[in-house]
Amino acid sequence: MKTINQWLAEYGESHQNPTNKTVHWICVPLIFFSVVGLLFSIKLPFFNLGDIEGNVALIVLGLTLIYYFSLSKTLSIGLLLFASICTYLCYLIEQSGFAPLWQVCVTVFVLAWIGQFWGHKVEGKKPSFFKDLQFLMIGPAWLMSFIYERLGISY
Repeated sequence: MKTINQWLAEYGESHQNPTNKTVHWICVPLIFFSVVGLLFSIKLPFFNLGDIEGNVALIVLGLTLIYYFSLSKTLSIGLLLFASICTYLCYLIEQSGFAPLWQVCVTVFVLAWIGQFWGHKVEGKKPSFFKDLQFLMIGPAWLMSFIYERLGISY
């Protein structure tokens, strides 16, 4: 199994262009949020947590945390924090009655992926996940690694 540093270095190879990097800072969190929201929309009535009705997102995020923990204990804490924020935003959107959560998330998902592919067109390199689907999980860690470096936190 590759180490987190190997994953991040390989991911970074196709993310050198400043415009593409900026696009990723916007679109990767939006894609993560939209996937969480779509999974949050799939309810599991037999699995409730207080005010939050059980949903598939909670299970998938648990598995995702295990994956991140196997790569980096400290990055998994950052993911837990971000996933918690995304989950809470999903809850708020559902409670607001603005629009069905799944519709909001489909719209965000499509627009963010358009942005990602445009960023890679500017970069002149294919997205990393065309090489290995695990890179879909590495994008958030790659961004988080920059935040950790700036804060002086090792991962």
